[in-house]
Amino acid sequence: MRPFFLAALLALPAPMAAQATALAAPDSALIGRILLAEDRRDSLDEGIVMGLRHGDARVRTLALRARARIRDPKFAGRDSLPLLPTPTVWPEAAWRLRFRALTGQRNDCEAIRLALTDSAWAVRLRAADLVGAPCDHDAVILATLRSWLDALPLDASRRVSGGVSWHAGAHALVALARVRSPDAGARLSALATHRQWQVRAYAARAASALADTQRLRTLARDPDDNVKEAAIDALTKLSGHTEDELYLGALAADGAQAVRAAALALKGSPRADAQTAANAAFDRWVARTNASARDARVALLEAAGRPASDDKPPARRVELPPRAVALALGADIRLRVTLSPASGGGSFVVRLRGDAAPMMAARILALVRAGYYDGLTWHRVEPDFVIQGGSPGATEYVGYAQFFRDELGTVPHTRGTVGMSTRGHDTGDAQWFVNLRDNRRLDSDYTVFAEVTDGMGVVDGILEGDAMASVVEIPPRRR
Repeated sequence: MRPFFLAALLALPAPMAAQATALAAPDSALIGRILLAEDRRDSLDEGIVMGLRHGDARVRTLALRARARIRDPKFAGRDSLPLLPTPTVWPEAAWRLRFRALTGQRNDCEAIRLALTDSAWAVRLRAADLVGAPCDHDAVILATLRSWLDALPLDASRRVSGGVSWHAGAHALVALARVRSPDAGARLSALATHRQWQVRAYAARAASALADTQRLRTLARDPDDNVKEAAIDALTKLSGHTEDELYLGALAADGAQAVRAAALALKGSPRADAQTAANAAFDRWVARTNASARDARVALLEAAGRPASDDKPPARRVELPPRAVALALGADIRLRVTLSPASGGGSFVVRLRGDAAPMMAARILALVRAGYYDGLTWHRVEPDFVIQGGSPGATEYVGYAQFFRDELGTVPHTRGTVGMSTRGHDTGDAQWFVNLRDNRRLDSDYTVFAEVTDGMGVVDGILEGDAMASVVEIPPRRR
């Protein structure tokens, strides 16, 4: 860190949010210019120079932070910034301790048997996922898994709070495929055609464990692109390039996740038409001008025998989102996330941390106001790590069309903080993840843009596939 930077930081007073003095319009405009310069990664912008010389400590802090973030993508000097308010401290649910203990008990059939009847479904599902060879003859465990499978309803689109819908049967199917293949094989046909796509995706995992390539070929043509992806990934491992005709057909899929899986499967194909087809598909995906489809485009380039440097991402739009300046100055803006009644209902509240990530927080707010998140799901649930959601395709490979810049700062990834999903530096795709435990190892790579302030128990109860009925800004009168 340069001496001037350190000296200027040490001279700053209390954090910006504590200063109530209103700024004049030109000063607010200058802050907007500083935020835009940081978003463009333009350290030479005159706005930063003006900000560094400004009489108001808030403006100087924003300019100093902007310059530091521009110069260092990992922002190693972040700890020299004035401290920001710490996130809410949330106690952990008691069941999470039982969840963690299971990892070391995977060979203890008595512990697995007990966990399959736990009061928390997260623990039960974890126990099913850990069933392995040491317990493949345990009559109680096998009977429990069969009962879950047989209880899976034809309409698994709804669940009550604290309960499950498709989850138990789907996890049981994969577990039985590992340890009791006849039981899984007898039930696979019905689940591979189940109306709930998540059940069909788990059926693909079970078919992989059973090496049922015929079933996987059918699932690789499924109408849902997440099912396609799971089946193609499995076929790639089991059959390699013998299924290249199927992979070539999957290049026409609408979802980036399925196209990516097909392209990776085609890499090194002996077929003369594989590279031509991959090139044509790459051009189609370039024409979509969706930054978050980068993984699919790069996979297509690899299948075409071309380097990733040939990628043609869409041009970045650098615009100052509404409320960005207010958020940068510490405005208290909160959002209510309401789960669908079909997902057990309930709601939780998050406060945007514009004091740490003003541009990201403001862009999230703009998407909320446009209804972007309404109806989207939490597609990734790791009960002792994070939940992640907000993808239009219910997958990490489909996100918002414009990437968000990282805004790494001093707010740590503690339980209840909300971070931005990325797949590399400056690739925020508008998907949220909520930390379910302290995940400080994420501090150096992922931006915290919000924190849960109410309803953490609802967050803890979210299961894979649960949908957000709505995400709305809470009017001040309702806080």
